Amino acid sequence: MKPKYNFFKNSKFAFEGLAAMLKNEAAFRFELCVIVPLALVSLFLPVSAAQHALLIAVFGLVLICECLNTAIEAVVDLVSPDFHPLAKIAKDCASAAVCLSIGTAAITWAWTLLALAFGE
Repeated sequence: MKPKYNFFKNSKFAFEGLAAMLKNEAAFRFELCVIVPLALVSLFLPVSAAQHALLIAVFGLVLICECLNTAIEAVVDLVSPDFHPLAKIAKDCASAAVCLSIGTAAITWAWTLLALAFGE
């Protein structure tokens, strides 16, 4: 029988996942070291609430993709400890998602800062 849903118990699993990311993933820690200061800077930018939300949301996207990348890599390593071309594709595609999310964040920030600089 499936256990009954419990918000607090399930939230604990999410926090355990974040703790694992902080403990085991250097890329996640590096991204946080870039994201936290930039998020603080964004508080002082003269942008609308919607633009501010977008600047923060793209950072969330990067962190989400990094978590999914780590999860995919862990599962692939579990089920395919030896090299396999399909395992490589899975890992490379997950890594590409992180790369694309970082590119999206960079373009969003650059576009916003250029608009501010040139008075759009």
